[in-house]
Amino acid sequence: MRLRDHWINLLYRAATGTRTSRTLLTPIGVAVFGTFTALFVLAAVFVDRLLHLPGLLPKIWILPISISVMAPGAAITAWSAFHFLKVKGTPVPFNPPPQIVETGPYRFVRNPMLTGVFLFLFGLGFAFNSVSLLFFFTPLFVLINVWELKQIEEPELVKRFGNDYIAYRNRTPMFIPGLRPKSDPPA
Repeated sequence: MRLRDHWINLLYRAATGTRTSRTLLTPIGVAVFGTFTALFVLAAVFVDRLLHLPGLLPKIWILPISISVMAPGAAITAWSAFHFLKVKGTPVPFNPPPQIVETGPYRFVRNPMLTGVFLFLFGLGFAFNSVSLLFFFTPLFVLINVWELKQIEEPELVKRFGNDYIAYRNRTPMFIPGLRPKSDPPA
């Protein structure tokens, strides 16, 4: 069995396991994602300093632009997490909602939480006036997350919810409202 299949099966076993095991795994999932995200920000700051990259914005524009991008990102992330918590799930793949969530921002996109995180990271790029965070590390973070969603999380969701998830995936865009999803063959 391939590593990808092992990871999908691990998520499936965790998501369908006991409430106690899911609850114990939740802080680990939060810590891993938080650390992964923080490493991208720290790497960007390090690269900017190492390469002596100039900032993009005059100092007077840093705060208003960064807040105008970070605030919607944080709000979308919180709104999304709230809809997971309402059905007794968490944003952590080890402790997900027991059903497909199609309320709130999930009516418009399948991954609004990550959309919010992506916006927040771009906002941090402006806050740190970081060329590498804006143009390299955040896009790389987005690509890695899209890959992980397509290769790991979505196949696990198909395994857990079957045709109901496939129908939701086929009618709901991944990140951008109004952008029609391309129908994928069943996993």
